[in-house]
Amino acid sequence: MINLHFFPSRRLALYTVKLFLTRSFAVLLSLSLVLMTLNLLSESSKILEVPGNGEAELWRYVSLRLPQLISFAFPFSFLLGTLISFVTLNQNSEVIAMKAAGLSAHQIIAPLIVASIALAGVSFAFNEYVVTKASRTLSAWDGNDYRPLPPDSGVLSNVWLANGEDMVRARLVAGGGPATRLERVTIYDREGESVARIIDADTGVPQGDRWRLSGVRLYDSSMNLQRRLPELTALEGVEPERFTLAKVDPDGLDYFSLRQAIEELRLAGRPTAAVDAALWHKLSSPLSTLLMPLLAAVAAFGLARSGKVLFRAVLGMGLGFCFFVADNFALAMGNVGAYPPLLAAWAPFVLFLLIGETVLIRSEE
Repeated sequence: MINLHFFPSRRLALYTVKLFLTRSFAVLLSLSLVLMTLNLLSESSKILEVPGNGEAELWRYVSLRLPQLISFAFPFSFLLGTLISFVTLNQNSEVIAMKAAGLSAHQIIAPLIVASIALAGVSFAFNEYVVTKASRTLSAWDGNDYRPLPPDSGVLSNVWLANGEDMVRARLVAGGGPATRLERVTIYDREGESVARIIDADTGVPQGDRWRLSGVRLYDSSMNLQRRLPELTALEGVEPERFTLAKVDPDGLDYFSLRQAIEELRLAGRPTAAVDAALWHKLSSPLSTLLMPLLAAVAAFGLARSGKVLFRAVLGMGLGFCFFVADNFALAMGNVGAYPPLLAAWAPFVLFLLIGETVLIRSEE
């Protein structure tokens, strides 16, 4: 008799979900700690060479970097956790027992798909409320060479913009509108193909339609002379919004803040293809967890005594990593405008959903 129920029994569903979650979170914890250790070893010297930084700043770096690493390792961990679970079930002949009881391959992985949908929601919430804030703060702190940051939530680092022939670089941009404050500003005053003057300033604040620079060091290339000035007025006609809109970092903005930034860019006449793709990717990226049981299911089916369990596990891992490569490639193409934003964000997900379903059906046959 054919079992028409989509899910197995409650006990069997809880058993497979528990196996899936415990293995996956164990991999996630181990992978995140290894990545964090390696990353801290490479950055600790940069943090500690700043006067005044010590152990507290190292722990602060860990608290800001670890959420990014967890978000990065999240789908990888659930791919490996699913593979470990399925290989264990296969080697213990538990899959054969389930199929002998009348369960299909889709019924066996159905509880894992439901758990993955819940995990996708957890991933989205974690990215929105934890990772974006940590990324924004860490990006500004790293851009400021791990020096203390001003107490402002809207801090941008390493912002470049063009003002006619001149180029302007602000290492730190804080605030917005008339309250915008620039720190460690460099103006490259160009005449034709050469740089006539280089103006370095400690701070800059808007003053009418210009900017008042303080702590100025002015280098004149024609005279090969450097002068120091307490203040200087420059950047005529440069609005504060040009600095705040010059660098929109999708990793540091939540979904709704990024949508608002995109609208501001459109109103300012700026191109938005790259950030449009990133906006859609904020929705498609958490759903990649949904694909992991489907792509790794190839390891669950087939006889363990055939000697192909390892081959099937490698095949499942290969499918998963091919998805990550395709996803990053499509997003890169969307950032440069080669792919439409919607296609760049969703095409890899839909493609590997179909591939995973095809492989599962072939395995079941």
